[in-house]
Amino acid sequence: MKKLESTWYNMALVLTGIAVVAGAALGYVNNVTAPTIANIKAQQEKQAELDVLNGQEGTAIKVTDPKGFGGALTVMVGLAGDGTILGYKVLESSETPGLGAKADFWFQEGQKGDIIGKTAGNLTVSKDGGDVDAITASTITSRAFLRCINQAYETLAKNNTDGQSGATKQEMKK
Repeated sequence: MKKLESTWYNMALVLTGIAVVAGAALGYVNNVTAPTIANIKAQQEKQAELDVLNGQEGTAIKVTDPKGFGGALTVMVGLAGDGTILGYKVLESSETPGLGAKADFWFQEGQKGDIIGKTAGNLTVSKDGGDVDAITASTITSRAFLRCINQAYETLAKNNTDGQSGATKQEMKK
């Protein structure tokens, strides 16, 4: 086979061919793995619901705040009927590793920004006059996280069952 002449046209043609093949391969792999990824994500959310309730009576509510420092922040929040925070788990985050990503543990019981056992609804960082310590050098992430917690409380208080919260209204059986 004769070597192609090195012209702009030939180079563009070869690069286009490579891009088409690579795009088709990526599309195929995405198509094959999408159901598995969705299944794993659903299992993780189910486990997060159990984890945030800590074996207590309450409601697990999934909330997303689009205004984290690195993008959207999605949190599963466990709340007792009176709005007391039972637990939380960060499900998705695009925050800076080593800074905003600390939200996974910063607000847990016994940690610096501990919110477990507090009543949700009007939590704010100390920089804004509240009583929750923000993650060092990550005030924007901390604000987004607390907005998620407060939004979960609003959802619980309104008995809201919208698609964004993930909360499901259930009747108690006597």
